[in-house]
Amino acid sequence: MTHSLRSVLLVDKSHSQRELLAAMIRKEIGCVVLQEENPDAVLRILETEPVDVLVLGLSPREGGLDLLRKSRKANSQAVVIAGVPLGQREDIVEVLKQGAFSYINLPYDLDEAVITTARGLYYFDLLIHHEKRGSKIRKSDGFQGIIGKSSVMRQLFDMIGKIAADPEGTVLIQGESGTGKELVARAIHTLSERRESNFVPVNCAAIPEELLESELFGHAKGAFTGAARTKMGRIQYADGGTLFLDEIGDMKPSLQSKLLRVLQEREFEPVGEVKPISINLRVIAATHQNLEEAVEKGRFREDLYYRLSVIPITIPPLRDRREDIALLIEKFLQVFNRSRKTPFMGFSPDAMNVLSNFPWPGNVRELENLIQRMTILNGDRIVEVTDLPEKYRSGNSSDRLPQSSHSLAEEMISISGPVDFNTLVEDFENRLILQALQLTGGNKKEAARFLNLNRTTLLEKIKKKGLQFQE
Repeated sequence: MTHSLRSVLLVDKSHSQRELLAAMIRKEIGCVVLQEENPDAVLRILETEPVDVLVLGLSPREGGLDLLRKSRKANSQAVVIAGVPLGQREDIVEVLKQGAFSYINLPYDLDEAVITTARGLYYFDLLIHHEKRGSKIRKSDGFQGIIGKSSVMRQLFDMIGKIAADPEGTVLIQGESGTGKELVARAIHTLSERRESNFVPVNCAAIPEELLESELFGHAKGAFTGAARTKMGRIQYADGGTLFLDEIGDMKPSLQSKLLRVLQEREFEPVGEVKPISINLRVIAATHQNLEEAVEKGRFREDLYYRLSVIPITIPPLRDRREDIALLIEKFLQVFNRSRKTPFMGFSPDAMNVLSNFPWPGNVRELENLIQRMTILNGDRIVEVTDLPEKYRSGNSSDRLPQSSHSLAEEMISISGPVDFNTLVEDFENRLILQALQLTGGNKKEAARFLNLNRTTLLEKIKKKGLQFQE
């Protein structure tokens, strides 16, 4: 099996559930999905086949935890997503401790499982292929694996070098989703005196709120129900190195207070402990939110904001560095063609013009996903404008929603007699959601941000309403 496509190994004893989830992953993500139910066969596959993400549909108490441990030995690079019965907090803590990247509830919620798998694939690509990808890039085309040669990117690279020279200053990276905030954080760490110690990333939005404190600070044995043993937190694991707190704006206020103490006193207390532990690390935080606005609204501590933003960095969105788009496309083609028997030939001049003028609300990540999709679907031929998804052909106005309110008002005027208020509101909400999904190419996270909704709230609405997005 060649590795031109990303690959997922799905393990589940239920043939029907396995087939259903595999079909959903293939449809929504477009990757190779291997299926297996026998643990010994799973380990053989991990040792001999290129597996990017392992999804374990076995509960920890039914062999899942043992298979998780063995799979980490068989293939230490594969990103593991562990299945945990709904509500089993102790099992969640244990699988994360044993090296799982994330978890999904059992029985499956298909949307949740697909989203988590997609996030695992992105994480694998970011961490495992980062060095390979960086080695293919000429120094004139980028910096520490970050691609770009526009003036705004050269200024960014210069700033990264200056920040790295001082290993102590706290950094706040701001930028839209998909601009490469973690790549910038890694570049700062790699170029600094702390590069020999750990770079520890923590996505504050991805880890459940009730687990984030334990993940960051660790806990003592018996600190809470399910704490069967002492656990080292990620702050302590980053001692001597760099702690990267992604999506810091989503951190709850009680944790903001504890993090402030880490920055001020350089010490912390694990959950259930009273003796502080001294720590020497650099904190780099990142967010796509406007933290100054969050401070004004009382959602983020002002003192923590100023502690974090000692050295602020803003990463420009892709629409503000359009001269880098062709270079990014060239580099992504190199990556995705690496293992193809027949290389993808690229884009026609007209198609390149369309892509160069698109506003890219999802930034570099969206561009990378499109190039991978085109590589998979178009074989060895040149992609024309007509081959691009409708979203990219239909114009560049993704920064605004269609004027649904006008059409709704016109409908109300045309109605003779009383209107059903609840029905009209429901219809209007459905249209807004579907149009936001249309504008973001089905990206639910970006659609939620566009609508100023929590992502889980949007997912619940889509599921409850039975909305189907047609690209």
